[in-house]
This record gives sequence, structure tokens and C-alpha cells, in this order.
Amino acid sequence: MGEIVLARRMFLWCMSAIYLAAFVSLYVQIPGLYGNEGLLPARWQLRYSGKPLGEQLLSSPTLLWLGPRLGLDTHTAMELLCLAGAALSLAATLLEAFRDSLVFFCLWLLYLSLYQVGQVFLYFQWDNLLLETGFLCVLVAPLALVRGSRGVREHDRVTFWLVRWLLFRLMFASGVVKLMSRCPTWWGLTALTYHYETQCIPTPLAWFAHQLPVWWQKLSVIGTFVIEIPVPLLFFSPVRRLRLGSFYLQVLLQVLIILSGNYNFFNLLTLTLCLSLLDDQHIRFWLRRRPISSESGSASWPWLCYLLELAVWSLLIAGTIVCFGVKLDPDKMTLGFRTEFTYHQFAQFMKTVTIPCVWVGVLSLTWELVTSMFRCACACGFLNRFLGTVQWTVFAAATAAMFTVSLVPFTYVDYDSNARLWPAVRQAHEMVDRYQLVNSYGLFRRMTGVGGRPEVVMEGSHDGVTWTEIEFMYKPGNVSAPPPVVTPHQPRLDWQMWFAALGSHTQAPWFTSLVYRLLQGKQDVIQLIQTDVSRYPFHQQPPTYLRAHRYRYWFTAAKADGSVSTLSLEMVGGGFMMWSSTPSVHLGHSFLESMLNQYGLKDKSPPRRTSDTPAAQAVRWARSQVRGVPAP
Repeated sequence: MGEIVLARRMFLWCMSAIYLAAFVSLYVQIPGLYGNEGLLPARWQLRYSGKPLGEQLLSSPTLLWLGPRLGLDTHTAMELLCLAGAALSLAATLLEAFRDSLVFFCLWLLYLSLYQVGQVFLYFQWDNLLLETGFLCVLVAPLALVRGSRGVREHDRVTFWLVRWLLFRLMFASGVVKLMSRCPTWWGLTALTYHYETQCIPTPLAWFAHQLPVWWQKLSVIGTFVIEIPVPLLFFSPVRRLRLGSFYLQVLLQVLIILSGNYNFFNLLTLTLCLSLLDDQHIRFWLRRRPISSESGSASWPWLCYLLELAVWSLLIAGTIVCFGVKLDPDKMTLGFRTEFTYHQFAQFMKTVTIPCVWVGVLSLTWELVTSMFRCACACGFLNRFLGTVQWTVFAAATAAMFTVSLVPFTYVDYDSNARLWPAVRQAHEMVDRYQLVNSYGLFRRMTGVGGRPEVVMEGSHDGVTWTEIEFMYKPGNVSAPPPVVTPHQPRLDWQMWFAALGSHTQAPWFTSLVYRLLQGKQDVIQLIQTDVSRYPFHQQPPTYLRAHRYRYWFTAAKADGSVSTLSLEMVGGGFMMWSSTPSVHLGHSFLESMLNQYGLKDKSPPRRTSDTPAAQAVRWARSQVRGVPAP
């Protein structure tokens, strides 16, 4: 692989911008989610038992333990950490000098501190991915604030390789779990005929994607499998153009997902990881700058490289045709598809390839280590060689350790392969697991909403007779409202409402807290539903009664003449009650009280006095400046 100076700079800039979006998105939701009168107060997660600070940090690694020393409660300390993270990431986005190893360590530590008390609202795979990628930034970024130099380091390609390995783990596992889950829609190649209307928060373009013919949806599923399972192996190809080809296929997939669904910063983060497949020569081509010399291997054997590329892409196409029975129907001028392998065959395939994938990673990393060590040996001057060798030793050891620990979550895709790992590797993973340094991934494991999109609709009433729907800003509810575009913001309550619709209220204890807070009329929670409180139907007086129904929604069909009638959703039927046999609840209702007590959601501690320290006043002032401003 060629020089990666520009690719590394682009990666660090993108990570700074993504951190900024993540901190700001979370900041605007903290009062309603984690405030003292929020859905899941964060102070319940930290028990100040009088133990030394070191023991508290070991039990739960979060800077929020320092809150009382600054005169801040847990909720206010969370806001301070978010503001600090947003300020640091903004500085790093605007000024290259702040894209430093120490700055990225602070950003990672700040987000980890919030994650530790985030509970269900922060337990998403993209939060784990941001923490893992953020820690890799600590290794990839230069230590310029201390050393004062941002020059190229001999070990840069070694640490940057970890980003490529993370991208491989993410994409490969995301493709594999779809088939290992035995979901009939993935095996039947019909998953995308449901996906666009059943995803959490669709975009307006999702309606158009949903109208595409079935044969195209099946072809798209096959394309997803190809891009996520075999293509990631090309990330480690010694042939440059194969890596570039895999890069553009990954970008194609992520851009299509961004256009059809609101997945906050997740797909942007995946695109950022894809930068690890590029080199300076290709980026200079983008920028129309004079190209640097090409790789010696590709230049020496051009025809051999062309033949190898042709063989790889031909094999990929032929394998796709055989595995999915691609056939052309000349009468209807459509393509036919069928999965030609069984679950048992695929499971056997995973047993066969998982360990070889590990060895592919070992060989690729070894090559990067050897070439970087050779660069250190070729440096001019004894002092430069010595310092370069010391740096190479430290970062090579850190890279090897990160790779080794990551093998545990990577091999989760196959139980037998995971069981074959050395016990020492498992022990090392257990030691760092609490810091979210490495994680397992697997997106869209099963397709939901096959019989129609389930959606929870809440209604309030003052008299128990006339009911008014409580409309959320982002999630589908009002059939007259078009789907929004909110990327890179993540409305975490709306996301959890989507999960709540897939099960019962007993599987979502926070939902009981939501009902309780709305009956109390808590403004912070109301602003999670409507930033403009005046649009909340009960902003003047809290509802006396609340109830929740589950409905099924579908996208409307296109008109016969091909024109678009609406981008809204269509509600069919009355669904069934979220609250079992209870038609509605009110404050003091026996069922509501029993649920609050069962989940420990009743706050029995005395009210806390508002702190007047300068830090607390500054945080409250900052909150007053953004209150009521829409998050997107």
C-alpha cells in the first residue's frame, strides 16, 4: 500500500466531525433522558459509597465520579462532559493542530464516561463502534501538542491498518449474521421488500425505494450479501485496484442506506472507516493534483495485476450466479433469483473460513509490521533510527495487542472457531471489555414488521372520553406527516419507541417511566417528543389519562398512472393494547404504581438542592441558550 498521509488526515478530520455530531445530538436530549426528572435518571447508576476514587473508577470507568468534587449532580456533570466533548471536537474539526492523540484520548474518555451511565438509550452498536474507532484514533493521530511535529511516522501504516481490520470485522459480521440468524426474509431474498417501510425512521426516498419491483429488491439483497461477505476480503489484497474496487462498493452501499434511512452518524462513521482502503495517490487523483509514483509491485507486473483483477471479479460474479441461481426470464425481461445453498452448508462454510480469515489478518499485519520496521532501519542518522525503532516497537506492540483482543468478538460468528482461541486471549478480552475497546457487530440480523410495521401510538385525555394522539417529531405516527431527514442526529427516544413496538411494555421498563413523566407533565421529557412545546397537545395541562395502542402501518402504493400520491404511512386497524387488559392509566393507578415499583422507577430520595457553583451556573446558562432549538 502507498503513502497514507492524506488518507490519515481525512480520517482524523471525519472522526472529529462525527464526534461533534454525537456529542451535540446527545447533549440536547440529556435532561429528558437522564435528568433528575427524566426517563432514566443517571444518578441512579452511580452509588457514592464512600470508596476511594480509584475503586469507583475501576468499578465503573466514568469521569462522572468527579461531579460532586465540582459541586455538580450527575445530570449536570453529564451536560458538562458533553459540552467539553463538543468544544474539543469542534476545535479538532476546524484546526488540524487539535487532531492530536491527546485530544482524541480526551474525546474517547468523555464519550465512554457518558456511555457508562447511558443505559438502554446508549446501548446501540454505533455507540460501541464510535468508542472502538475513537480509541484507534488515539493510536493513529500524531502526538503533536507535546512533540510539536506532525511529520510522517514510520509506524503510521501499522496503526492505520487497525482501522481497516475494524472495517473488515464490521462488514463481514454484518453480512454473516443475516444468514446465520435463519431469518426467512434474508434467505428468501425478500428482506428489502419490507425493510424500507419497517426501519426505524425512514427518509422520504424510502417510499420510492419501496415501490421498486420485487426482482430488483431481491437483486439488491444479493448485492448486499456480496458487498458484506466476500468483498471485505479484498481489503487486504496486495493489488491496489482491488482495494479501490472494494472501497467504492462499500461507499455505494453506505450512501444508499443514508439516502433511504436515518441512521444518525453510523453510516458516516462506516464511510470514515473506508478511508483506510485509500492511499495518497488516489486522493491526489480526486483532488486533481500531480500523482505520486505508483506502487512498485503494480508497476513491475502490470499485466499480471490486470489478469489477477479480472480473475477475482470474474470469480465473484460467477460465484454470485451459482449461489443465488441468477436466471434471465426473456419473456418478462426480468431476473429470477433463488438461494441455492442451505443453512447447514453456510454454517459449514463459516467453520471453514473463520480461522483462515484470522490468518489473512495475521499475514496482512505482519507485512505492515515488517515494511514499517524496514523504514525505521532506513532512516537517516543514528538518532532518527533509534527513536523511530522505539516508536515502532511501542505502536507495533499496541497494534498486535488490539488485533489479538479483537479476535474474541470477531469469532463470535462461529462458535467452534471462538472455542479454539487461546484462553489467554479470552482473559485479555475480559480485562478490557468494560472499556469498549473491541466489540462484536451484526446489523439487521432479522427483518421485523413482515406483516406490517408495528408502531406504538400514545393518546392522552382529560376526561377519559375524548382522546388526543401524542405525536412525536420523528417516528411515524401522524399519517399526514412525511418522513423526516434527521441524519446525523439520533432521537434516542424515538428509536426506543421502535423497539418497544416489537415487544410488550414489560420488555421496555423505560416506557412505564415515559407514561409516568407525561402524566406528571415534566417539561424535559415533553421536549423529547416535541422541541416546540406549544405543539404538544397537553402543554398547558398534563393529561389525566394515558393509553397506548399498537397499530400496523404500511407505505401507501403508487397510483396506477405512476404519480405519487403521498409519502405518508397508512394505518390499518386498531392493533392491541400495550397495557395488557388495562384500557388507560392515571397517576395513582394501581397497575401503573405496581409497574413503577417493580422496575424501581419511583424516586424515593429527597429533592436535591440546586448547586450554585460557577461550573453549575455555566452549564445551566448554556442549556438556556439552546432550549427549544431543534436538534437537526
